[in-house]
Parts: sequence; C-alpha cells; structure tokens
Amino acid sequence: MGKFKAFLERKDIVISGKRYGVDALGAMAQGLFASLLIGTIIATIGEQVGLQWLVDVGGFAKSMAGPAMAASIAYALRTPNLVLFSMLAVGAAANKLGGAGGPLAVYVVTIFASEFGKAASKETKIDILVTPLVTIAVGIGLSYWWAPGIGAAASSLGHVIMWATTKQPFLMGILVSVIVGMALTLPISSAAICAALSLTGLAGGAALAGCCAQMVGFAVLSFKENKWNGIISQGLGTSMLQMGNIVKNPKIWITPTLVSAITGPMATCLYKLEMNGPAIASGMGTCGLVGPIGVYTGWMQEISAGSRSFVTGADWVGLLSVSVILPVILTIVIGSMMRKVGWIKPGDLKID
Repeated sequence: MGKFKAFLERKDIVISGKRYGVDALGAMAQGLFASLLIGTIIATIGEQVGLQWLVDVGGFAKSMAGPAMAASIAYALRTPNLVLFSMLAVGAAANKLGGAGGPLAVYVVTIFASEFGKAASKETKIDILVTPLVTIAVGIGLSYWWAPGIGAAASSLGHVIMWATTKQPFLMGILVSVIVGMALTLPISSAAICAALSLTGLAGGAALAGCCAQMVGFAVLSFKENKWNGIISQGLGTSMLQMGNIVKNPKIWITPTLVSAITGPMATCLYKLEMNGPAIASGMGTCGLVGPIGVYTGWMQEISAGSRSFVTGADWVGLLSVSVILPVILTIVIGSMMRKVGWIKPGDLKID
C-alpha cells in the first residue's frame, strides 16, 4: 500500500473532492465556454446581421465542444503534454456517444483517462507511443462502455427537473434558483452542472434567475466596500469572489440567496421565462451577460423554427426584471435589514 501511495504521489494523481469536484468541473465550464457557448453567440450574431462567415465560425467552435472540455479538464488535472493532447480524441468520442448528456460523459471519462494516462506517462522508453495509446484506448473504450449510459442518465435527470418545473413552477422555481445560484458562488461550476443536465426551458429560466441574484446581489450588497470595481468584477465576473468572506461570515450569503428564492418563482410563474439557448448559459448568470444573451439566442432560434413570431415587450420586461432590476431592488431592501440587525457589518464584503 505504501508503494502504491508513493506511486500516486509521484504521478500527481490526487484523488480528492477539490481536484475532481472543483478544479476539473470549473475547467470543464471554461472549455464549454470557449467552444459551444462562444460559438453559439458568434453564430447568432452572424444570423442576425446576415454574415454567413460568422455563422460558419460559430459552427466550427461549437463542433469542438467535446475536445475543448476534455482538454480543459485534463489541463486542470495537471496531465503531461502527451496525455493532454490525446484527450482531444477522447473528448470527441465521449461527447458524441453521450448524446444530450455528453458534457457529463466527457467529465467522467476524461477524469479516468487522464489518470490512467498520467500513470503510464514516462514509464517506458517509447513513451511517445505508449502514453497516447493508453490514454486514447482507456478514454475511447470507456466512452463506448459508459458514455451512452451516463448521457442517458444525465439527460433523464435534466428532463425530470424540467418536467417537475412545468408541473410545480413555484416550488421548483425556488429550488432550482437557490441551488444553481449557490453553486455559482461556490467554487464549483453551475455552468457545467446546467450543461451536463441539459437544463433549459422554465428550469433554465429559474437557474438563470438564481445565478443573476447571486452575482448582481453581491455586487450591489458590497457596493459600500468595493464601489464600481466590485460592480464590474462581481456583476459581470463572478460572485465566487465573495467565497472567502462567506467562510468568515456565512450570514452575508443570506441576502442573495433570499433574492434568488424570490426571483426564481417569479421567473417561472409570473414571467414564464425560458432559457432555450445553450444549456450552459442557464448557469452563467450575468457573467459577460452570457445568461441574458442565451435567452435572446433561444428567442431567435424559436423565430427561425417558426414556434415564435416575434419577441414581445413582455419578454424583454421579464428578462430585464429577473436578470437585473429585481435583484438590485430586493438586495437593497433585504441587505438594509441585514445590516440593521447586525448580520452584515462594515467590511464584511470587502474583496481584495
């Protein structure tokens, strides 16, 4: 056992929640953003302005989602170069064979293929042949074996959540909004979770509401401490910047979480806001305005498909209210109450 532990340590194979649940999942979201999401945005712009070459560029980017996710995860797992480069083929296979739940299949398969590849790396004199062979054989073998089942399970769970949201929009609006919103602030990836579950429709709208509540909420709540830099870094960047302060005083998390519990059911019941763009956008909130852009992308796709005639003023009111207006107003009101009772003290929300 001691020799095995020494081998894992030498190969930098760290079996931990942080390595797999934080580092790998966060990197996966970056890979998705740099391929599927940005490709969707570029293609949508091309469709709107009538530039076919932009549509083509977006299509090329979207087609690389599997390899981009796998390479990002492998990079986060600190794989040697030959393992990292071999992961492109593994990601393509896992994403294709995983179907609608491809992102989750890529995530699981890439972790195993990466660690096996690291174990084999530089153990022979013909490393340039052995390492890619082991990595690709394990990765694609597991893709054929596991990816269809993983993809089906993830897709089914996503469908159950979306079905439940249509049947119980109030309760599920609260649950989805709060859970996904909190995942966005935690050092894990809400975007990757939404992508893995293919979370769209009303459930996607609730997820968007929760993420916006956290990002805009913390940006507004901490304005006294962080001023306009905080508005930009948290409102357009990430509320994860407050994680250190949450550890010191968990009560600062109450305000944006309560806001998400309010805006979630308002998104599902009042505005009937649906995210029918890429599922990853459901978990992005106002980060780079990706969430709202995702909703708009869905509108455009519906118009192209003939299921929607045009975007109404009510649609825009719902999107703006859930994304920005309500989080700002509710945060000011609830945050003031939290400060009065002493649950939030001066300096509690200061970020470096």
